[in-house]
Amino acid sequence: MILICGGLADEVTELVCARLEACGYPYRLLDLARFPDDHRFTARWTDSGPDGSIATERWRLDLDEITGVYARFLGPDDRPSQPGVDPDEARALRTEGDLSLMALVEDLACPVVNRVNSGLANNSKPYQALVISRTGFRVPTTLVTSDPAAVHAFLAEHGDVIFKSASGVRSIVRRVGAAEIARLDLLRHGPAQFQAFVPGRNVRVHTVGEQVFATAVESDAVDYRYARLDGKTTHLEPVDLPPDVSEACLQLARTFDLLFAGIDLKQTPSGEFYCFEVNPSPGFLYYERHTGQPISTAVAELLRGPTPLTSHRRHDHG
Repeated sequence: MILICGGLADEVTELVCARLEACGYPYRLLDLARFPDDHRFTARWTDSGPDGSIATERWRLDLDEITGVYARFLGPDDRPSQPGVDPDEARALRTEGDLSLMALVEDLACPVVNRVNSGLANNSKPYQALVISRTGFRVPTTLVTSDPAAVHAFLAEHGDVIFKSASGVRSIVRRVGAAEIARLDLLRHGPAQFQAFVPGRNVRVHTVGEQVFATAVESDAVDYRYARLDGKTTHLEPVDLPPDVSEACLQLARTFDLLFAGIDLKQTPSGEFYCFEVNPSPGFLYYERHTGQPISTAVAELLRGPTPLTSHRRHDHG
């Protein structure tokens, strides 16, 4: 039985559930919007691993029945309020529940997409870039600083520079222009990450097990994810990568122990590939919707495992 840890308010989790349904692969949804309130969760660790069960009013799943896990944890804004419970207490209770579930998922013997420990490197973009550079990919020249003078020197050296978050917090990538230079004194309150701009086309790569799905992104926006905000255009299409680049992407996923990864590349006009980051919980719906690439089907097959399942009946979601 496949276990989905997520919430249907998240479109990516919803797509994974729909694909499992369409493929006839049995699964249970542990709805994190209602966890741990409406669940009975028991786990104890033995020499052979965790033992116990997860249950709701509609289903029960022994841990040794789980053959694969897809985990996509919700943010605080995706969790409903709890009537009669102080918001701070509710947040603490959910944190306890999530951390307990993360510990369980981390130690299950079955395939997990993805284990929490495998994605920790993404919390520090500079650290992740160091690891990426050791696998053969080029990485942009980078400066992390809280010193405005250092930024001025970096700009003088590289001319065209972008800035973004150094942590795992999502940020919109922007060029450093006159408005940003005027605000550089704010850096004294906290560092930011600056990089020499790399010209070329963006390529988003999804690795699913040993499969590679590459999407070329043509856009006149610096950060194509937010092109509409700036009145810019974006066009996506499937692309075949050179074999050595595909293999390097697979090696990156193996290095970070990710069964499913979203890898951001840029191909320069001269054909060189730079790697910006490796996402351990990729929002692949956007790419599948625009290109028709069967990424969600590959994820479903990965979760099913190598042994065909004979039961194709529908299963509860709650």
